[in-house]
Amino acid sequence: MRGTQKEIAVGIVGANAQASWARASHVPAIKGLPGLKLAAVATRNEQSAREAAKAFGAERWFFDPFAMIHDDGIDVVTIAVKVPAHRELVLAALRAGKAVYSEAPLGRTVAEAEEMASAVGPLHTAIGLQGRLNPAVRRAAELLSSGRIGRPLNARIVSSTTGFGPEMPSAYEYLNKTSSGANLLTITAGHTLDVVEAVLGPIVEVDARTEILWPVIKLTDIGKQSLRETADHVDVLGKTHSGAVFTANIGGGVAPEDARFSLEIRASEGWLALSGGHPYGFQCGDLKLTSNVAFVEPEEPAVSDRLTAINVGEVYADLAGDLQAGTYKTPNFEQALHNARLIEAVRRAAERGERQRVLEQIEGLDEARVTIHS
Repeated sequence: MRGTQKEIAVGIVGANAQASWARASHVPAIKGLPGLKLAAVATRNEQSAREAAKAFGAERWFFDPFAMIHDDGIDVVTIAVKVPAHRELVLAALRAGKAVYSEAPLGRTVAEAEEMASAVGPLHTAIGLQGRLNPAVRRAAELLSSGRIGRPLNARIVSSTTGFGPEMPSAYEYLNKTSSGANLLTITAGHTLDVVEAVLGPIVEVDARTEILWPVIKLTDIGKQSLRETADHVDVLGKTHSGAVFTANIGGGVAPEDARFSLEIRASEGWLALSGGHPYGFQCGDLKLTSNVAFVEPEEPAVSDRLTAINVGEVYADLAGDLQAGTYKTPNFEQALHNARLIEAVRRAAERGERQRVLEQIEGLDEARVTIHS
């Protein structure tokens, strides 16, 4: 746990035992780290809360998430529910003086992200942009910043996932709706561009095109159809503060065996590449680093579960270290707001049909400016 001593009690809102991202990632991450304990779970009803506590070995259960948030025995509140519910729960946890770990995106809109980020004060927060904390990503950033492969020139990114395809269970239909704030652009593109910035530095220019390749979606469990309102494919062309230009091809609807992530960087004196292939997207699984120059192998992850919990485990490890040391190194709500503004810039660039230069102030890492070529 990177030197932590006090056991930290975590309560998860949205830890359903049947099917949930918390079950696949947050729970094994917490249970795999010394110094953390799963103190409580909260779901939408009493039966599912009881089932989750029993399945995950939580000390207590709640079917009122606000009761768990205000419980004195909880140190960290994890928000792992659908994006429309984030705002009310996050703000309640911050008002209760709790550290908060929220899944990404933080809010449905930039305005919601701004409201939550402005309410943090001295409290510790963490955002689920966990891909940037993968040990291979950290090592890639170190290798590039060392200058051993020279000045970065260009990068090519391919990021695909099984989600956002022509078929899905009805429980995930909300991913098709603009009002949910959860879609390929805010989730898959958000994670992808965050890793680009983690390795190459802040993005300062973006141009984009989005498409809906499957406008009619089959809801497999109920045999009905749904109209897709949000893009299931996006191409981004951009430039980073380091001077490197990049292209990112981001898409959904691939078969599990075809899911792919690759980030290939060509520099003046060499190259490096990150690669992976988790069906849910690269942010869920491990990545491999290769280069034409020798490098120190990435550190062993804080959690040994490399399937889905590896990167989430890194967030919890960093957050626990910050809580013990009084530091603020974990990607937090400021980073979440920066990412939300960046994705909004991409969306605007894709929506405008003509090429017109528009400057958009993006607050976040290095107070980067994003130039939207639309």
